[in-house]
Amino acid sequence: MRNLPYLSSVPYFMKAFLIFLLSCSALLLVGCNTVSKRIEEKSAVFNTLDSETQTRLKQSIIKVGDTTDMVYIALGHPNRIRNKTTSTGSDETWIYTMYWQEYEGPHVVGYRRHAYRDGNEWRIYYEPLREDLYRDRVEEFMRVIFKDGKVTAIEQTKQ
Repeated sequence: MRNLPYLSSVPYFMKAFLIFLLSCSALLLVGCNTVSKRIEEKSAVFNTLDSETQTRLKQSIIKVGDTTDMVYIALGHPNRIRNKTTSTGSDETWIYTMYWQEYEGPHVVGYRRHAYRDGNEWRIYYEPLREDLYRDRVEEFMRVIFKDGKVTAIEQTKQ
């Protein structure tokens, strides 16, 4: 919100309240895509699995050999899907990414003019106005590669 000039006159507590409301809305939307909702959605597939596999998927753990439905139950929809066709056939790669904001530090966004009387003269000085700067970050953390509807490889970034 630091780049929205129409919010510059809004008091800080109102900005904080607006951020709080947006965060709550985002949590509600994210809450709609939980493992339990995906299990309910794919109940026909989930009920055919053994209890060990069901427990593993509930913990969002996938393995080589899992089907696309099993990966969907465990991880949800991928952020991107890539298809690759070679002489040996075609592969599908599901790419999962995470999003966050990284603190960059304070940033000067303008100046406030102050005037005061010093004896018979007026003096003016300018005070820099600073705002915290955050950068939006995106990082791919997992690729799941399918061949013929089954996981053949899982690529993950190390933390």
